Amino acid sequence: MVKTILVTDDDPEIRDIIRIYLQNEGYKILEAEDGLQSLNIMSRETVDLIILDVMMPNMDGIHACFKMREMTNVPIIMLSAKGEDIDKITGLTTGADDYVTKPFNPLELIARVKAQLRRQTLTSVDGNGGKANDDKITEIDELIINRNRHIVTVRGKEVSLTPIEFSILELMARHRGHVFNIEKIYQSVWKEDKFLSDNTVMVHIRNIREKIEDNPREPRYIKTVWGVGYKVD
Repeated sequence: MVKTILVTDDDPEIRDIIRIYLQNEGYKILEAEDGLQSLNIMSRETVDLIILDVMMPNMDGIHACFKMREMTNVPIIMLSAKGEDIDKITGLTTGADDYVTKPFNPLELIARVKAQLRRQTLTSVDGNGGKANDDKITEIDELIINRNRHIVTVRGKEVSLTPIEFSILELMARHRGHVFNIEKIYQSVWKEDKFLSDNTVMVHIRNIREKIEDNPREPRYIKTVWGVGYKVD
């Protein structure tokens, strides 16, 4: 099945470049000039991945990402000319799965798109491949992770995680007690051998803690092993 990608950027030249490269890979492309247009398209079209610029008129990418996460859990890759860590943190905190800084290499963006779609496909297979009475469930005290149904609950209340957040938590919970360094988490979840030395993983860990922990500063589930990495204990 052909995957549909929504490209949202107010610069038509950038949209053209992205569209040409993605169409050469066999993807169907939808285009929007700002966040409002992209939300309107999403209300009537099914998309498999979103490429979203941050700085746009009418509705910027940050606000659009908030709205999109109310509608869908498909992967979102943010684009921005801003390369500071705080800008990446803001983008990832709003619910984006990945962040690419302009100017970017189109081939790198294509690789990011493929990695996100591949991970999404693997998650979908895991989520629908088993029988209803054969769910893969991990229970850690009051935290329950249902891999087949792609659901996380804490004290019986469902927690809304992005696909990347779910994958990180599920990975560590499945290997309870094992310490994962940042590079290993990145390679396992993003399915890429190349590790980018930024704080992407750390931001996602922080987001997960905000959602599942009573006190994120004193986490009960995701523990930091200083100088090494993280573990679920």
